[in-house]
Amino acid sequence: MNTIPRDFDPIPSTRYQVRVAVVSLKQATDEADALAVPVAAAAAGVEPPEELGTDLAGLGSAGFTGRRGQTLVLPRADGPVRVAVGIGDRGETDPTLVRDLAAEFARAVPWHRKLAIEVAAGDSADLGVSVADFAQAVTEGVLLARWRYFVGRDADQPTLESLLIVASDEDTAAAETGVERGRIVAAACSLGRDLANCPATTLSAVRMAEVAVEVGTAAGLEVEVFDKDQLIEMGCGGLLGVNRGSVEPPRMIRLRYQPAEPSGRIALIGKGIMYDSGGISLKPSDESHAQMKNDMTGAAAVLASMTALRDLGCTAAVTGYLMCTDNMPSGSAMKLGDVLTMRNGTTVEVLNTDAEGRLVMADALALATEEPVDAIVDIATLTGACLRTFGVEIAGVMGNSPAVVEQLRQAGDAVDEPVWELPLHRSYRSQLDSTIADLTNMGGINAGSITAGLFLEEFVDGKPWAHVDIAGTAQLPAPRTWRNKGASGFGTKLLIEFALRFAAPKDGVA
Repeated sequence: MNTIPRDFDPIPSTRYQVRVAVVSLKQATDEADALAVPVAAAAAGVEPPEELGTDLAGLGSAGFTGRRGQTLVLPRADGPVRVAVGIGDRGETDPTLVRDLAAEFARAVPWHRKLAIEVAAGDSADLGVSVADFAQAVTEGVLLARWRYFVGRDADQPTLESLLIVASDEDTAAAETGVERGRIVAAACSLGRDLANCPATTLSAVRMAEVAVEVGTAAGLEVEVFDKDQLIEMGCGGLLGVNRGSVEPPRMIRLRYQPAEPSGRIALIGKGIMYDSGGISLKPSDESHAQMKNDMTGAAAVLASMTALRDLGCTAAVTGYLMCTDNMPSGSAMKLGDVLTMRNGTTVEVLNTDAEGRLVMADALALATEEPVDAIVDIATLTGACLRTFGVEIAGVMGNSPAVVEQLRQAGDAVDEPVWELPLHRSYRSQLDSTIADLTNMGGINAGSITAGLFLEEFVDGKPWAHVDIAGTAQLPAPRTWRNKGASGFGTKLLIEFALRFAAPKDGVA
């Protein structure tokens, strides 16, 4: 019987680096085996660059109109194949579209190892995107579209070796800046995807801590790992309670990024349920159960995003908490009706052991309030209700600080990991009342995302806070542009952008 070895490398993307460089057109045609050429919509009447080897009439005869996202592969006897990539109307482009188009190009030539994308002189200005932003978006789009996580014998699809960005001499410096930023972001996203896709037998809480030490230290982070005995001393009853049914010990991992003169202080908290069976409240045996290795996507996003902060010049200090354990059924597992005592002394009656994410995060939220902090953001695959509300492309967000929620919304829009606000409707708080404890871990059958948010708010001690529910976005049923099928790693780009843009809120809390 073939099984995955427990020592299988959970982060293979960190071991392999794709070469990304800014080059001349001649160098690209000499080295690449596929060259993308942006082509505007035919209605614009602008002929494509000569390098494409055909004109608008020739493209039209093949059904290519230049609409957004359209691709046409044109084999050549000499040099790399050319790929016409439709950009639609000029002047209506933004980095999101460029990233998507670069990904469409990468997917159009899945058998080619050396790719190149042309940014002819002046083109980026005509498109309404700066050279640096264009190069960054292209780098992210191609690298993430061609990322894959595969366990077993090598698949037929070859690994990407290089990406060449063609720019004029005057645009080279700006393009190189964009390429470097894109490479850093793509590497962080790939790390997050690796972790979210790694089988749970391999990526235990202990192994997650080992990965955090390895990649966190390399990225200039201070990494602290807390074992079960330390968690008992700290009174982290939520994490310990969820862990009771597992043979794997829990871990809390604290990461610190500390610039010399921080412009603000952020705490990021990630749900790290390495595998969620539901505990005694066992999940149904269907496809969603098989996806529960991704229930640590929040923790993966916090770790992955923080590995990029130093190299991107983040000025805010960031502390990350990864709350890691399995949620398993066994003779020692947490039972319905049990009462847990959280880090801050709050007692919680457990009405559903499958509402475990909020329990482990409650301890971290309480810990985050014990240090100076301007904003707390937690991210978690928390509620199926959020999936049913927003589907697989939009995450939910709610919080007590309009400023923090708005900064998350703007960050999500900028990097194409969108979030949509849900209300913290506080009259629903009564659904969490318990007759024997301070509160229960479940509300009623309706508004599950909101009552989960209200539960978490109980542990932030009035500090500015927002909660991001990625239950829907953490798993995609099919590839789309730069997004992969399977565990998506959603949240890494969002948290990077949020930290880079962060300004301490001045509006207080609602």
